[in-house]
Amino acid sequence: MQDRHAHWEERWRRVSGGAVPDPARVLAENLHLLPARGRALDLACGLAGNAFALAAHGLETHAWDWSEAAIARVRGAVQGGAPAVRAAVRDVVAQPPEPDAFDVIVVAHFLDRTLMPRLEAALRPGGLLFYQTFVREAVGERGPSRPEYRLGPNELLALLPALRLVVYREEGRIGDLSRGFRDEVLYVGRRPD
Repeated sequence: MQDRHAHWEERWRRVSGGAVPDPARVLAENLHLLPARGRALDLACGLAGNAFALAAHGLETHAWDWSEAAIARVRGAVQGGAPAVRAAVRDVVAQPPEPDAFDVIVVAHFLDRTLMPRLEAALRPGGLLFYQTFVREAVGERGPSRPEYRLGPNELLALLPALRLVVYREEGRIGDLSRGFRDEVLYVGRRPD
């Protein structure tokens, strides 16, 4: 665990440039689903591209990551004029979000299966979970090399049974592999009212 933490600290220290990153595709393509107001979380946020998109939409936005280097960059972006985001260093597995705490949660390129029930519970009634991460049925080389950090076919659906499916895309290795949305799953689910 310590080696993984050191890996991510080093990765975020090496990233150059100060521009706010783009949000994950799952959020960018589905901004129209966001509520007009509410409380949002970018979980395992990295440089918080999702958080800044949520804040720009008018949501009270929190960004959590266990990397001090990443959170320092997020805070620097806010001071530099980016939309207001409350960034905090937080081990999201050891300290998951509290029940009924958020109207929107976004998770991109992070996977800890034990966290899924806590994510479902952290949504308020009617709340949305936007999730995008890597799958085992990959066409390219992007993403983690270890299979335990990738989802199996339709696995995300099984991991989030309490949510109502709103958007789902997982193309795997079907059809023309040079086109489409490959190597990842894209999911939006809603907690019932």
